[in-house]
Amino acid sequence: MAKQQQAIQAIRGMHDVLPEQSPYWQWLEHHTRQVLAAYGYQEIRLPIVEKTELFKRSIGEVTDIVEKEMYTFEDRNGDSLTLRPEGTAGCLRACLEHGLLHNQSHRLWYYGPMFRHERPQKGRYRQFYQLGVETYGMPGPDIDAEVILLTDRLWKQLGIRDKVELQLNSLGTTDERSAYRDTLVEYFKHHIDVLDEDSLRRLETNPLRILDSKNPSMQLMLREAPVLLEHLGEDSLQHFNSLKIMLDDLGVSYQLNTRLVRGLDYYGKTVFEWVTDELGAQGTICAGGRYDGLIEQLGGKPNHAIGFAMGMERILALVEQLENVVVEPNVDIYIIRVGAEAEKAGLLLSEQLRDAIAGLKLQLNCGGGSFKSQFKKADKSGAAFAIIIGDDEAQRGEVALKSLRIEQEQTNLKHSALLDYLKQWHANKPLLHKN
Repeated sequence: MAKQQQAIQAIRGMHDVLPEQSPYWQWLEHHTRQVLAAYGYQEIRLPIVEKTELFKRSIGEVTDIVEKEMYTFEDRNGDSLTLRPEGTAGCLRACLEHGLLHNQSHRLWYYGPMFRHERPQKGRYRQFYQLGVETYGMPGPDIDAEVILLTDRLWKQLGIRDKVELQLNSLGTTDERSAYRDTLVEYFKHHIDVLDEDSLRRLETNPLRILDSKNPSMQLMLREAPVLLEHLGEDSLQHFNSLKIMLDDLGVSYQLNTRLVRGLDYYGKTVFEWVTDELGAQGTICAGGRYDGLIEQLGGKPNHAIGFAMGMERILALVEQLENVVVEPNVDIYIIRVGAEAEKAGLLLSEQLRDAIAGLKLQLNCGGGSFKSQFKKADKSGAAFAIIIGDDEAQRGEVALKSLRIEQEQTNLKHSALLDYLKQWHANKPLLHKN
């Protein structure tokens, strides 16, 4: 007797979105697209695989992402390729490759899976979904304000604005950051005995990231560290102060976080994060900032850029805590048919209803089965109604209409009356609450 093979399971940290979960993803994606459209942003669709060199040049070879987390492999031609760990570099590469940045401004968004080989935990996966926004060609603080206002509007539309806080900082220019870096390194060297192993490594590669440390034993020392805002020049300060005035005028609350530095080297001037204390350690749901210098780093002419990325799994985790989320059901109508004549009549009726009512989600029982088993399938489908057809109903040109979600008497209807009823119901159909 042949030995039964062990079932293959998903890769650790890469999870499935099951049919009962997908309506909530669709709900989130729908609202996100609505808000992006309201601000005039256009979608760009990007490859999942890019040349490894793109991320080494943009993210930096001495970052954790490049050194430890990227999924990198050689293809059959011997080229080094990488599953994208983030979207900014690929979006900018596409714009440069297709000449979109020459004397133009753009507001773009993209959506899809990213890949990082991290330790999986709640809110952090090895395959995770991000929605990213990138804008190009606009130097002023008004576009900085707009991308923040866009996210603020989205949180309100999703019903989670009271669960998140905006944190804001400025990293100044490359020269200002370089001078500050020297001051910071000197400070840390006077407190070398307090630094943990990770911070000692970063002291030589990216000392600003030490400010981001969550190590409790370092917090007092970090609170007394030099502040980058005090090392900014007049232009950087004016840019940042103008942004704050715009947010104040529009009533967008924020917290100044002088230790907010972002994880990637290409950011400058405005940086921001939306954080929550309701998801444990994974508190950042959206982060971004200005990255003017990256364009030259990837071979383009000097230009201006600001963008952000949001973690969709983390946003959904916040949404799951709400009690008033409503989603579209997967099925509106389920057709039960018992008997040879009913089989034919049900198939014909299902097509007639789809033709007559645009957007109606109708599922036809296939594969036979008893009335009882079909009714169980109808109930499990989440449909609002079951249409029941037996041979007698088929001969009379009738159906029985049974409500599955509210108390309502079952009715026998001619096809024309059924069509009128469903048209009116579909035009005013209620959404289903999550709970």
